[in-house]
Amino acid sequence: MPLGEFELIDRFFRRPARRSPLGIGDDCALLAPAPGMQLAVSSDMLVEGRHFLSTVRPERLGHKALAVNLSDLAACGAKPLAYTLALSMPRVDEAFLAGFAAGLHALADAHAIELVGGDTTAGPLTICITVFGEVPPGAALLRDGAHPGDDLWVSHPAGEGVSGGIGDARLALEVFRGELSLPGGDFEAVRRAMEQPQPRVALGLALRGVASAAIDLSDGLLGDLRHVLRRSGAARVSGEAGTAGHGTHALGASLDTATLPRSAVLAAQAEALQLTCLLTGGDDYELLFTAPPAARGLVERAAASAAVGVRRIGCIEAEPGVRLLDERGQPLVFEGRAFDHFLP
Repeated sequence: MPLGEFELIDRFFRRPARRSPLGIGDDCALLAPAPGMQLAVSSDMLVEGRHFLSTVRPERLGHKALAVNLSDLAACGAKPLAYTLALSMPRVDEAFLAGFAAGLHALADAHAIELVGGDTTAGPLTICITVFGEVPPGAALLRDGAHPGDDLWVSHPAGEGVSGGIGDARLALEVFRGELSLPGGDFEAVRRAMEQPQPRVALGLALRGVASAAIDLSDGLLGDLRHVLRRSGAARVSGEAGTAGHGTHALGASLDTATLPRSAVLAAQAEALQLTCLLTGGDDYELLFTAPPAARGLVERAAASAAVGVRRIGCIEAEPGVRLLDERGQPLVFEGRAFDHFLP
């Protein structure tokens, strides 16, 4: 007998309630952040053919759907609490749902959070997750706190040449597009980076009070860096960080491309392809953040406590624009652009 909506929820998504006393069985979830804490809330949508391929393993898709949302909490320095799931799919596929739920629940358990509600319906395969976190007032990492002279840092997997860092997801996409061929082991490594990103929640928590601004890398390093530069520049003009609009008074940055951390698989590719993957690839979900030079030791200790690598890749400047430098410190011309959901 085919599963209906509520049988589907009961079989694959109902779990014992811990944080929300109602679990997923009522019209609303009830959440109580710790006394004095602010709620941090973020939503992300994944659409088949736009954000993931039909060939992705269901358990990896479940992992990624939650990971990209947890990455937003990491960039804010927020501790995850709970999440909701809205799921649209063409038909009830029990094998798909079993794998999807397994990947979803495994990552949720790793971060001690639970599913507290959502919705299911028939339609194109689309996943929308909303995450809830908590952060002390005034402690959140925001995009608008960078200042001229700040160091620019990026996180990466611990260890030299380890796969899963910035650029690997784009490299996997090039293989899927038929633009590149990689040996089986190398392809699996970069494919895993694309399909199972690791949200840097522990690093985000450790950077509270250390980083001056932060963002997670979802649309490409250059594009996400420009978000920070615009927000921080507007905040300087307004004189009130945290309330600035998008403004046009952007700051600038110098970016030393030779210092960008890259896996051994990516480092073996042509330099032009490396730069494309590193600067505009997207889907990396590492943290890009700024901090005063005096905080370098604190940044390194925060990374060590989170068992994550960090690399200083440039600095923030008062002059608008991003200046790319090669290994000799000379200006580098690069024509790529960041990912945009509404552009081809």
